[in-house]
Amino acid sequence: MFFSFEGIDGSGKTTQASQLAETLRQRGYEVVEVREPGGTEVGERIRKLLLDPESQVGARAELLLFSAARAQLVDEVIRPALDRGAIVIADRFYDSATAYQGGGRQLADAVWMRALHGFATDRLAPARTYLIDVDLETAEDRRGARARADRMETTGRSFYGRVRDAYHDLAKAEPDRVALLDGTLDPQ
Repeated sequence: MFFSFEGIDGSGKTTQASQLAETLRQRGYEVVEVREPGGTEVGERIRKLLLDPESQVGARAELLLFSAARAQLVDEVIRPALDRGAIVIADRFYDSATAYQGGGRQLADAVWMRALHGFATDRLAPARTYLIDVDLETAEDRRGARARADRMETTGRSFYGRVRDAYHDLAKAEPDRVALLDGTLDPQ
């Protein structure tokens, strides 16, 4: 089984992904946690480049780098884990690219993005995606509390508004896969 967690930076998706993984482990399941970008040597190198505030990565290159890291993660980690019967929990997957690069950067529509994701993942999709939703103010407060600003987190409020809107569009378009959850509730 493959689950992903999505949401704007500061939504609480990482907390929820970790809590689900721990609960499933306590019940005796093998759980593999992954994050995007990352999880492989190639993915971690791409992550460092993409998040470095000094990097001058163009929007199209950014999208393609995220897709390359995702392809490597699917091939090296996710598919092998699923093939052996493990549960995979992803802290972001391709819906992030649809929201951040498709919506936030306004690079492409959802149809084009789905085709790219299908190619990069060899048609692998999460069985369920949990979209943790918070308003922009809450997300900003949480990001500020972390006292860290990477390249993505310094893009501005209008960018995050478009990202959040794109996530909402995904939830409406795929209600059987994407579950919208209130990220302002108690994490438990």
